[in-house]
Amino acid sequence: MIGVVGGGQLAMLLVEAGKKRDVDVVVQTTAKTDPAAKKTNQVILHDPTNPVGTKLLAEKSRLITFENEWVDIPSLLLLEKKGVTFIPKLQSIRPLINKITQRELLNSLDIPCPDWLPIPLKKSSEIDIPADWGFPLMAKAAKGGYDGKGTKIIKNSKHLQEFLVVEKEEQWMLEKWVSFDKELSIVSSRDSKGVVRSLPIVETYQSKQVCDWVLAPADINHDVELMVRNVVSSLLAELDYVGVIAIEFFYGSEGLLVNEIAPRTHNSGHFSIDACNSSQFDQQICISSGIKAPMPVMLVNGALMANLLGLPTNYPITLNQRLDDLRAMPGLNVHWYEKEEEKKGRKLGHVTYLLNNKDALSRKKEALAVLKTIRSIWPTS
Repeated sequence: MIGVVGGGQLAMLLVEAGKKRDVDVVVQTTAKTDPAAKKTNQVILHDPTNPVGTKLLAEKSRLITFENEWVDIPSLLLLEKKGVTFIPKLQSIRPLINKITQRELLNSLDIPCPDWLPIPLKKSSEIDIPADWGFPLMAKAAKGGYDGKGTKIIKNSKHLQEFLVVEKEEQWMLEKWVSFDKELSIVSSRDSKGVVRSLPIVETYQSKQVCDWVLAPADINHDVELMVRNVVSSLLAELDYVGVIAIEFFYGSEGLLVNEIAPRTHNSGHFSIDACNSSQFDQQICISSGIKAPMPVMLVNGALMANLLGLPTNYPITLNQRLDDLRAMPGLNVHWYEKEEEKKGRKLGHVTYLLNNKDALSRKKEALAVLKTIRSIWPTS
């Protein structure tokens, strides 16, 4: 029995992967209506950040893994001292749950990332910005940001001053604006013997700072691919990391830069459920349960993954009609998260289409044609 802290779609997809391996999964989540709770028979009804709930979860499972990185490390360390096993280990994810400590880790390893500086917690209207930065700038919350939340584009000095005088309870950082040609992502795993396995590198496309769609594999040259894989190997070895991890990159005139690290399964790896012999969720289930994980291999020439985000309440076509229309598309795999309510911008599901063309240019044209049909049925939020 594996315990998962969290009950959203990532936990749900872990539960589904566990069933394929005859591995039972118990989840710690707030409500029986959460996506993962609907897929498993065993639920600990506690907020995922509540260590009391995690203690109960530990009593029902041989080890515990996480849906996301918003965990209270100090309270979980008390459980670890009492013999609870976590994958990834708490010390491995500790530097990754905060974007500032992420950047400090990258800097210490000489792994390129955008230039950045922390914003003091105290109320201030001044901060020394390097002269070569210019505007715009990107402000990021050190913790808790996702899907466009916890980020602000700072367009000019007046906007920066207004941002700095706002009382901030949480730590933020400023980042030099990066002009890039591609956004890349890789999902990898490392087992207890130190073996690293990676899904194909993908190209991600954003809309309003939220992932809109993903194309696998990315159209990049061999040198870039080697650099990406070297970064992964270096980070996993440094952290003695066990489990699944995702790393997002910018690639352009400034070279390859690490954007963010997620110590868990990731939206950019969802294509692997349909396109690979072993999905990112299968990798996590195998590593967590002591099964030798397969080396992920793409079984098709390529794949398109598109997110389905909640639309405004006044959208004229009903949710059920949209789903029916998507399910009627030949070759489209619909993954629905069964969330209770459609809210604007909320991730409700994703679709995957397996691509036929062998060369990258034709494959992208094929993906864009399919995406156009998907978005005619279910537009971006």
